[in-house]
Amino acid sequence: MIRPVAFLAAAALVSVAAPASAYWEFGHETIAKIGYANASPKARAGVRRLLAHADLLDTPECKASTIEGASTWADCVKPLKGADGKPRFGYAYTWHFQDVNVCAPFSLSEACKDGNCVSAQIERDVKTLRDRHASTKDKVQALVFLIHFTGDLHQPLHAGEKGDKGGNDVKATYGTLISPRLNLHSIWDGYLAERAITTGPTLVRRYPAAVRAKVAAGTVTDWSRESWQVAHDSVYASALHGDACAPTPPRVTLSEDDIKKLVPIARLEVERGGLRLAKLLDKALG
Repeated sequence: MIRPVAFLAAAALVSVAAPASAYWEFGHETIAKIGYANASPKARAGVRRLLAHADLLDTPECKASTIEGASTWADCVKPLKGADGKPRFGYAYTWHFQDVNVCAPFSLSEACKDGNCVSAQIERDVKTLRDRHASTKDKVQALVFLIHFTGDLHQPLHAGEKGDKGGNDVKATYGTLISPRLNLHSIWDGYLAERAITTGPTLVRRYPAAVRAKVAAGTVTDWSRESWQVAHDSVYASALHGDACAPTPPRVTLSEDDIKKLVPIARLEVERGGLRLAKLLDKALG
């Protein structure tokens, strides 16, 4: 895993193949560790107990016996195929995001009309974990999905977009880094998240009770709306020079000044994801 910012930037000049991997290792792991550190002792014990049975997932290629492994399991299993040659976990593809238009009033009714979106799956995972009749295997899978999808919900481009596949169709320049393979989504997944997490004091710590209560207040729908708003106010507005709903040019540019302004916003999203994961773990296992 690429951690040092300087090394990441240098490697990026050679190839921009892995920014999403950088976030979905580092970003998801960080959110998971914040969540675990701030969950109740009973919930942490429940996490350890279930992850001890991670072998029930039957995914030796994708380890999930630790909180870090659990946080990236849902991405790791995407390419796995069954004996029939079909994706084993293809049914979970749409659980990683919800395409809510940032240039229309917020509503989950269309994005989640069939229940196949990230916020709906988070709530199902909590319900499974609370169900005393659910099998251990189902609970282990619900836990690793919950850990991952709570992180996904707090990456703004998994919660709001402009018909551009969450920014994947928007070519982008990041500071001095220019590449045909770099897009707005990969910036928020990788380079910006990496810089945000490594800027300032560590985010992985036990937060005061008052902070935990304030950040974790509200519902999954409230958090969805907030992340969607960040996509509008920060992601698209910064890329389009203030007007989030202006026509998107063939390429957008985030200057170094833009990046500096976005770092605390991206950092706050990771903190929110972690503390809200702690709340969900307490609700499910506490």
